[in-house]
Amino acid sequence: MVNEPVHLRSVAGAALLVEFALSRGIPLSAILRHTGIPEHVLQDPNADITRQQELALTSNVVAALDDEPGLGLMAGLLCHPPSLGLLGFAMLSCPTLRHAAEIALRHADLLFTASRYTLQDHGSELWMVCDDHDIPPHLRRFTLERDLAAIATLQQDLIPIQVRTLRAEMPMAAHPIYEMFGALFGAEKIMFGAPRAILVWDARELDVRLPQGNLWTARYYEQECTDLIQRRSNRVGISGRVRQLLIRHGGVTDQTHIAADLDLSVRTLRRRLADEGTTFRELSTETIGLLAEELLTAGLTVEQVADRLGYSSVSAFATAFRSWKGQPPGHFARTHRGRTTADV
Repeated sequence: MVNEPVHLRSVAGAALLVEFALSRGIPLSAILRHTGIPEHVLQDPNADITRQQELALTSNVVAALDDEPGLGLMAGLLCHPPSLGLLGFAMLSCPTLRHAAEIALRHADLLFTASRYTLQDHGSELWMVCDDHDIPPHLRRFTLERDLAAIATLQQDLIPIQVRTLRAEMPMAAHPIYEMFGALFGAEKIMFGAPRAILVWDARELDVRLPQGNLWTARYYEQECTDLIQRRSNRVGISGRVRQLLIRHGGVTDQTHIAADLDLSVRTLRRRLADEGTTFRELSTETIGLLAEELLTAGLTVEQVADRLGYSSVSAFATAFRSWKGQPPGHFARTHRGRTTADV
């Protein structure tokens, strides 16, 4: 986990979530607290944020909404193809729903989905399987609800008929609000308490031709999506090097030392990080959070981790950790201790 690169995503999903939260009366200051996302970034369709920032924003929204079942479904109803920019145009141009789903999942960092999804062929059935292992547990229900409602909304935008869902397996407990979920997907059967989320369709229904499909246009926009992700990847160069140096120093160092290690002036380092949409402070905070998770997982006590990362007190470390993960470090340690970093 410590060596995980910076993971940039489109700001589009976060902007839609902010729009939903504002409609529920949550102040913008509370939505953006401890995320490091400037307000103006939400208005820039070309802006990127890190996955950690997006999860921090989601955590703020979930906490402010008291995590009521069904709220994620309502948030997902705001997601439509035009909100996805180039990816939305690519999906609208696809000849079939299957093709649209494949393009979307190949360019998932341009999507609003929090978890990772794969399409699996099972004879006459096509399964969409959710992998949410890297979503903090307290966010899994909300993010899954939002993802699935958004998928249903996109499907109905692409073709004005409802594609039947043969079976839906959901990890959450049954609740009356999920009758709305059944209606969204036209689900013939919903199984709650499943180990993971799976949507099952008749494969033939996803291969029906879409009225607006144009393969050439879809390929053009898909290439534009691929190029956009590549440009985004190229922008994390100096950020990645700064993170590696922060890790080498155990998170306890300052901008002057990092600039010297890179043979740059502090001013140049600041400018190059700004070009990549981040700051030294944001990278330092994010890296210390990753180190804290790694050390707690390895078996160190909360007191030992606080001392190793240079905190003046255990309470200061606990407050910072709660802002990163939405839970106390002691609880995180008990839940994750002994796992490998890949499991976490």
